[in-house]
Amino acid sequence: MNAKPKSIDEYLLAVPTDKRAALEKIRKAIRTAAPKAEECISYGMPAFRLNGKLLVAFRVAANHCAFHPMSGSTVDAHKDALKNYDTSKGTIRFQADKPLPAALVRKLVKARIAENRG
Repeated sequence: MNAKPKSIDEYLLAVPTDKRAALEKIRKAIRTAAPKAEECISYGMPAFRLNGKLLVAFRVAANHCAFHPMSGSTVDAHKDALKNYDTSKGTIRFQADKPLPAALVRKLVKARIAENRG
């Protein structure tokens, strides 16, 4: 990605088709879990903000896609559900042909909403 995208739609236009489909599924699951969240670009990544606080983000990388709960404690609290994914503090990496299940994304987003409220 050469130019900085101004919207999630613009970001996704530059993503290869196979990875774009996986990221669109993530985006849809986030919208379902947090319908009042606003889309934005943060740190160069498609992200969602709720009540002025960054909620979650996602992105494409050379060899994988990633979902960012923007919280190491959220990743740690769900380590059993994430055991089949490559994780690090605040990042969950997955292959485009094996995207995160929508139910898991919704669960992580709801956990982040609760964390941001607390």
